Amino acid sequence: MPKRSSTDVNQLAKSILDQVTLEAEAQPEKNPAAVALGRMGGLKGGKARAASLTPAKRKAIAKKAAKTRWGREKKR
Repeated sequence: MPKRSSTDVNQLAKSILDQVTLEAEAQPEKNPAAVALGRMGGLKGGKARAASLTPAKRKAIAKKAAKTRWGREKKR
């Protein structure tokens, strides 16, 4: 005969947390070489983009960003 589950909310919460924690620990490790390669590209991305843009294009992008940032209505 199967065991009856407890009606205690705290015990139920602990069992759910234990299951989630075990699933999170079971995820495979990341490949360090792939992580390093992705980081290399990420570090130079913004600087390379800024260097390739013309001053007029940079100004247009900045204007669009400012308009979007300041044009929003505040949420209440």
